[in-house]
Amino acid sequence: QVQLVESGGGLVQAGGSLTLSCTGSRSISGFNVMGWYRQAPGKQRDLVAHITIYGQTNYADSVKGRFTISRDNTKNTMYLQMNSLKPEDTGVYYCAGGRSIRDYWGQGTQVTVSS
Repeated sequence: QVQLVESGGGLVQAGGSLTLSCTGSRSISGFNVMGWYRQAPGKQRDLVAHITIYGQTNYADSVKGRFTISRDNTKNTMYLQMNSLKPEDTGVYYCAGGRSIRDYWGQGTQVTVSS
């Protein structure tokens, strides 16, 4: 069993930046895929970015060019660098990963972007 813990959320003005971190309780180097999901109030949880064990990345159209996902296996940590934030980026951000992306989940961290 692996525990994933997110950090780095908060309140930021539109146009600002935040970096989220997701740290595993043990090694994540064997995780085939990891990703970040976002759940806005009253909406479903959507995948915004994911990264494979080979470092291949993919982004939702809504965040392309603004968000960057990365992972540092030596630190058991995945990151989400979020730039040019918009009010519509507001939500709870969850990290997830494992052999398949939904194997393990974090508890979520709130990101609020004010206009």
